[in-house]
Amino acid sequence: MAGTSRKYPMLRRSRAMWGSRRVWQPRLVFWAGALGIGVISVLFAVLADRAQELFHLMTGNAGGWRFYLPLAVSPLGFVLCAWLAHTFFPGSQGSGIPQAIAARHLRDDEDRSHILSLKLVVGKIMLTIVGLFCGASIGREGPTVQVGASLMLQAARWGGMVQARGLILAGSAAGIAAAFNTPLAGIVFAIEEMGRTYEARTNGLVLTAVILAGLASLGLLGNYTYFGVARETISFAAEWPLVLACGIIGGGSGALFSLLALKATRRIRRWSTGQPLRRALLVAAVCGLLVAVIGIASGGLTFGTGYMQARGAVEGTPLPPIFFAEKFLAGLLSMISGIPGGIFAPSLAVGAGIGSSLGLLLGASTGAAALLGMAGYFAGVVQAPMTAFVIILEMTGNHDNVIALMLASMLGYGTARMISHEPLYHTLSRVFIAEAIRRRRAEAGPGSGQG
Repeated sequence: MAGTSRKYPMLRRSRAMWGSRRVWQPRLVFWAGALGIGVISVLFAVLADRAQELFHLMTGNAGGWRFYLPLAVSPLGFVLCAWLAHTFFPGSQGSGIPQAIAARHLRDDEDRSHILSLKLVVGKIMLTIVGLFCGASIGREGPTVQVGASLMLQAARWGGMVQARGLILAGSAAGIAAAFNTPLAGIVFAIEEMGRTYEARTNGLVLTAVILAGLASLGLLGNYTYFGVARETISFAAEWPLVLACGIIGGGSGALFSLLALKATRRIRRWSTGQPLRRALLVAAVCGLLVAVIGIASGGLTFGTGYMQARGAVEGTPLPPIFFAEKFLAGLLSMISGIPGGIFAPSLAVGAGIGSSLGLLLGASTGAAALLGMAGYFAGVVQAPMTAFVIILEMTGNHDNVIALMLASMLGYGTARMISHEPLYHTLSRVFIAEAIRRRRAEAGPGSGQG
C-alpha cells in the first residue's frame, strides 16, 4: 500500500484531502441544507393546503351567512399579516423572489441577513399560511424561493462556505423544484430569472441542490405532476389562431399586471413615507376588503391560490368567462397589500382563465387553451419565457405540446416587452438593494465621507 502511495502521489494527496475536515464538512452541511429545503417545502405545501381548506370550511357554501364572513375575516387577516411583517419580520413582504435576487447583488453578509435568515424562514411560512387562511389570492412558490435561499445561505455560514451568490442561486432553484416537483424548471428559473448574470461554475451547486431537494420531496410525497396529466395535444396546424391569441393576449395581460403592480407599489411607498406602519395597515385593510368583495362576487372562486380552478381547466372543465379578470384583480390587490405571498400559482390560474375564455370564443378544447393561456400570461408577468414553458410542461406531464407552448411563451414575452421594459422581480429587488444602501449610510453617519 505504501508503495502504491509512493507510485501515485496524486492518489495520496486525494486521500489526505478527503480525510480533511475542511473538505467534507462544507459538503455535508450543503447536502443537509438542500435536503432540508425539500422537507420544509413539502411541509409548507401541506400547511398551505390545509389553510385554504379551513378557509373554505369556515366560509361555507354560497348562499349561507358564513359565505359573507370574508368581509370581516379578509381585512382583519390582511392587517394582521401586514402588522406582523412590518413589526417582527421586516423583509418578508411580497413574493420573496425579489429578496433572493437582491441578496445576490449585495456583497455584505449583514445586508443579506436582513432579507435572508432563519427568522424570515419562520415568518415567511407562517404569514403566507395566515394569508391563505384569510382568503388572500397568493401562492407559496415565491415564498419557497426566499425560504430556500435563506436556508442555503445559513448552511453556507455554518459550513464555512464562501460561494454565497452561488449558494443563494442553488437554494432558490431547489425551492422552485421542490415546490412544484419540477426539477428542470428549477434549473431554468435559476439561469433565466434569478441569475441574469449566470456563472457556469455554479452549475454543480444548482444541480446538486435541485437533486437533493427533489429527492426529499419525492420521499415524502412520491412522484406526481402538479396539475395532473394533461390529455390534450395541441395541433398547431389546426389551432394556430388559439396559440397566437393566448400568446399575445396572455402576454399583454401579464405585462399589464406587472405594470400596475409596480406603479401601485411605488405610489404606496411614497404615500407611506412618514407614517409607514399606520398607512401600511390601512392599505392592507382596503385591499383585504376588496379581495373579499371580489371573492364573494365570483362565488368564492378567486380566494386562495387558484390551483383547483387551473387544474380543472387543464383537465377540460371551462372556467366562467370573466374568472380571469376577477382573479387578476384579486391577485393584484393581494400583491400590493404588502402581505407575504407569491404570484406564481395565482398567475397560472389567471392564465388558465384567459385560455379557457379564448378557447370558448374560438371553439377550441378547454384543456389545450388553458395550457397556452398559462404559458402566455406567465411569460408576460415574469418576462421569463423559458421558465414559463418548461414549468408548464413539467406540471402537466405532456411533452407533446412543447413547440406550441414555446411559441405561446415567446409571444407572451415579446408582447410584454413592448408594453413594459421593467421585469417585475428585478425591479422590485432594487427596493431591497436601496434599503440596504440607506441602512449602511445611516449607520456610517454624516461624518463618514460616504456619499
